[in-house]
Amino acid sequence: MTTISDVTPPAQVAKDGAAGPPARRRIMGAGKQLHAGPITYVALALFAVISLAPLLWTAVAASRTNTRLAQTPPPFWFGGNLFKNLETAWNQAGMGTAMWNSILVASSITVGTVLFSTLAGFAFAKLRFRFSTTLLLMTIGTMMIPPQLAVVPLYLWMSDLGWANQLQTVILPTLVSAFGTFFMRQYLVQALPTELIEAARVDGASSLRVVWHVVFPAARPAMAVLGLLTFVMAWNDFLWPIIALNQENPTVQVALNALGTGFIPDDSVIMAGALLGTLPLLIAFLLFGKQIVGGIMQGAVKG
Repeated sequence: MTTISDVTPPAQVAKDGAAGPPARRRIMGAGKQLHAGPITYVALALFAVISLAPLLWTAVAASRTNTRLAQTPPPFWFGGNLFKNLETAWNQAGMGTAMWNSILVASSITVGTVLFSTLAGFAFAKLRFRFSTTLLLMTIGTMMIPPQLAVVPLYLWMSDLGWANQLQTVILPTLVSAFGTFFMRQYLVQALPTELIEAARVDGASSLRVVWHVVFPAARPAMAVLGLLTFVMAWNDFLWPIIALNQENPTVQVALNALGTGFIPDDSVIMAGALLGTLPLLIAFLLFGKQIVGGIMQGAVKG
């Protein structure tokens, strides 16, 4: 009877018996955790410092006086005027009203954009109707039009409706996003199996139940990402709010514009106002960043 040791050297038998062929060794090592080297940590630390440098400089400048900021070299560490400058910026810009308005505007735009973009993306991805490709191309084509071209007719339209200097002037024109529709469409094409929709139809589910119980759970990771991007863009939007609103009913960005007025603008107070306008975004990311990243990873694994 021929054995493995008769045709294979003993050293090779021991080696293959312990670790197996190369393909098997790769499979056995697939579950092991990868460890980063020192170069990776150095690169990540460098990118972190570069990314945090503007925020750190804003905080440093907000804690100094305008005279100290004008000197050379500029300050590189915190001073003792941070809370004083924050109070001055809060009172001068009316940040209480501005914060509430920005939260209302950004939240409304985020909810509307995520909801309508998910519904439209599902329709373009999984439903069959006439001229669907043409409508999708027209939707994508609107992203190529500069938003500055729509400022004048949009303002005239809002003025005719009697909505000048009101928050709905900022909210309603941005409740639907062409980018959000295209983004959700591309995600649902791969993440939502057509068989799952057909199975729900066979079980007697209506269109509303299919959307609520099938589409929304499958699209949750992409909805979280789109919601975060939309909230940040709506919070930081300046062009249209500065045209549509005034200082009596401002958002944060419109209110911060009032800090730059004067013969000699106080840069330390302006930086303090910018820091106040950034804090809500930082808090939102600290509270929901882990869930959003986890949703992205969950969607990637399911895909």
